[in-house]
Amino acid sequence: MTFDQLIQNLKNQIYHPVYLLHGDESYYIDVISDYIEGHTLTDTEKEFNQTILYGKDVDAPTIVSYAKRYPMMANYQVLIIKEAQEIKDLEALTAYVQQPLSSTLLVICHKYSKVDKRKSLAKAVDKQGVLFESPRIYDNKIPGWIETFVKKRNYSISLKASFMLTEFLGTDLSKITNEITKLIINIPENTEIDEHLVEKYIGISKDFNVFELQKALGAKNVFRANQIISYFASNPRENPLVKLIPILFSFFSKVLLYQHLRDKSKNNAASVLAVHPFFLQDYQTTAHNYSPVKVKSVIGILHEYDMKSKGVDNVSASDGELMKEMIFRVLH
Repeated sequence: MTFDQLIQNLKNQIYHPVYLLHGDESYYIDVISDYIEGHTLTDTEKEFNQTILYGKDVDAPTIVSYAKRYPMMANYQVLIIKEAQEIKDLEALTAYVQQPLSSTLLVICHKYSKVDKRKSLAKAVDKQGVLFESPRIYDNKIPGWIETFVKKRNYSISLKASFMLTEFLGTDLSKITNEITKLIINIPENTEIDEHLVEKYIGISKDFNVFELQKALGAKNVFRANQIISYFASNPRENPLVKLIPILFSFFSKVLLYQHLRDKSKNNAASVLAVHPFFLQDYQTTAHNYSPVKVKSVIGILHEYDMKSKGVDNVSASDGELMKEMIFRVLH
């Protein structure tokens, strides 16, 4: 069952006695459990029929004792187990799940890792209820995910704006949705979210960001690169070196991969590099301006400054000083 199907079933009041929500991405697990928590029972019914327990505080027998209770003046009782990955005897729930109480909605939230589908608990849940896996979404898929998210809310977003959000917020879907939600509150429906709106309502500079730095480095635009890095150095909390280096490392690694491609056609190169075709020009420009030997050197420089940012061979240099020194060496 997909996320959308699961939510639609809940909206239609199609319930199952057991939900095991697991996987590396916590966002969908939170959304599903929050929906069940907020919409299954009325406020009056919740007082006697909704219980939230935490994995570090309970064991399987305790959960079963709660699950076997009957609802009071309601059709269901809701039992939500958060942080279920902390439960040492989780598999011991199998016996209950094989014969669950139909009036109980047992929601098991197992975050940051998958359950073993070969084991008895997962098999029992798959047979009697809903076994939902929430996989991690990788960096190259986030812009598309953002586009779909805003489209469902009757907005659109420019490619540059979606990439700015991705670079600034990473792969944390909860953080991304929170920032987008704050933004769309301030604009009418059917508006295209562009870099100007992202700058105004989220605070990501449309001119001074990692995306623009990559373009400047690729074009060997020394003035522009130094202008951006000076801005970063003056705002170290918003632009820490430990966040900057992995993005640049990924960029130059893909440039090196592009340089060694036999088939450099737009569609093939974009597919192999896992980037949007719209941005392939930046990789092509960089590959033209930097020899493969230089690109390898740049990757080495980035590794060196990653270590320095963590205190290796660096006694007193600030992030800003390291940034400027690193960019100078990349460009020269």
